[in-house]
Amino acid sequence: MSAAQRAPRLLADIGGTNARFAVQVGQRFEAIDVLSCAEHATLGDAIDVYLARAAASGVDVDAIAHAAIAIANPVEDDLVRMTNHHWSFSISRLRAERGFDTLLVVNDFAALAMSLPILAETQRQRIGGGVEIAGKPIGLIGPGTGLGVSGVMPCHGGWTALAGEGGHASFAPNNEDELRILQFLWQDFGHVSAERLLSGMGLELIHRALSGGRLAASDITGQALAGDSDAALRTVNCFCGVLGSVAGNVALTLGATGGMYIGGGIVPRLGHLFAASSFRQRFEDKGRLSGYLARIPTYLITEQYPALVGVAAMLSADIDKRMPAPA
Repeated sequence: MSAAQRAPRLLADIGGTNARFAVQVGQRFEAIDVLSCAEHATLGDAIDVYLARAAASGVDVDAIAHAAIAIANPVEDDLVRMTNHHWSFSISRLRAERGFDTLLVVNDFAALAMSLPILAETQRQRIGGGVEIAGKPIGLIGPGTGLGVSGVMPCHGGWTALAGEGGHASFAPNNEDELRILQFLWQDFGHVSAERLLSGMGLELIHRALSGGRLAASDITGQALAGDSDAALRTVNCFCGVLGSVAGNVALTLGATGGMYIGGGIVPRLGHLFAASSFRQRFEDKGRLSGYLARIPTYLITEQYPALVGVAAMLSADIDKRMPAPA
């Protein structure tokens, strides 16, 4: 490993609620920390707070020359404005202000997707049947503050991540409950995306549409897990069914015979309810293509910081691409 490869690098995974940071030293992640986005006025402020904490823990932050940020937002040009938070920034200005030689900014689900081919069995949980085909496209969906959709495609012996906004594709109901939810949401939103249902706010909207109740997402999942509320359990079951249907759509669109993965912060909190839900049945329920989907395995990502794994790989590839070829 060269000196450049051993030098510390700043990594970040920025969502609508939390900002996760780490310093990569060689192949290790050090000083992993999670900051609340709401507690910091700008991304630059959050970076400064994190670096100060990392330095206090003994990390040589002054040696950091390269950084990469995975962010829950489209990244199309120099100016980035977050959809689910108020932060906005210029990539070039942030790089110059922090003195980085490299500042790579990518969509968070593209980064998460890049981790999928290298996840170990201990970093994922199989849901249902199917057998992955090596070297084939891999799909990804993840409900959290919003709904991320991505995937990776085999390309020239490696992988290329897809950066898109598939979570905002239109929602289609599959049964009477879902039609009722769609009609309820039409009144307030007009266009109803998959993200309207498959997010933290989505759990709350489903619950309100089906029961008239107004509970926070954490209360809904807590009551469903405890068996204290039929309405909460109905909400969670509906959420899982919709997720299965949308995941099946993504798998069909990408031809994801390499597997379909579930990320995001919500599903891991559902515990046994998710494994026992209609997710897998709805994933496969695509008429004439049901047999095709039955052969695709579905996995829940259990690795705590998978987007950091992916954005680290993307940063390494970016640095290697710009390094001069050996004489």
